[in-house]
Amino acid sequence: MRPDNHSRRGPARAPARAVLFDRDGTLIEDRHYLSDPAQVTLLPGVAQALLRLAQAACGLFVVSNQSGVGRGYFSLESAHACNARLAQLLAAHDVHFTDMLLCPHGPEEGCACRKPQTGMWDALRERHGLHAEHTAMVGDKRDDVGFGRAAGLRAVLVLTGKGRDHAADLGLPLPDTGFWTPSAPLPPDMPHAVAADLAAAVDFLEQCERAPR
Repeated sequence: MRPDNHSRRGPARAPARAVLFDRDGTLIEDRHYLSDPAQVTLLPGVAQALLRLAQAACGLFVVSNQSGVGRGYFSLESAHACNARLAQLLAAHDVHFTDMLLCPHGPEEGCACRKPQTGMWDALRERHGLHAEHTAMVGDKRDDVGFGRAAGLRAVLVLTGKGRDHAADLGLPLPDTGFWTPSAPLPPDMPHAVAADLAAAVDFLEQCERAPR
């Protein structure tokens, strides 16, 4: 089974850099099985952090597990409506996503597109010509980290949403500000950085641009 896409903007030519984002708990407030676009609320500082990346000509993408569709809690149209509302809120800040994918399947369906499986990365890589060495994944859950690491991306765990709980489960530090990076070699289930919020995650990614990978 393949992921479902909400929109595609611009040409298929690969951006010089790209960042994939989880949605709930990373970009917007994490509400249990969100299905009402009116409840889509940006987390503090998200628009400003994304604008920094956009102004640096970085391609922005959303990859989101939405098992509520597969479980029958809400429709695929509702999931897309929430994505559309997110895009609308950010467009007001001159931030635009190149593409937004979601996995509508429940965990028992065993699909290849549900994070931490890499189906959504495979779809974006094929569609937009992305390269793992120039792409990062930012999310607030272990599955986001697992997805990023399995795809060969730089993975950042943010402490918004469920991030603090997932970081604690992994035995990672919980910085109140800025970001923490582990020492090499990096175990396969560990993020490349733990960031207090999205702004700190962007700080880390910008630092990475100034140093060899």
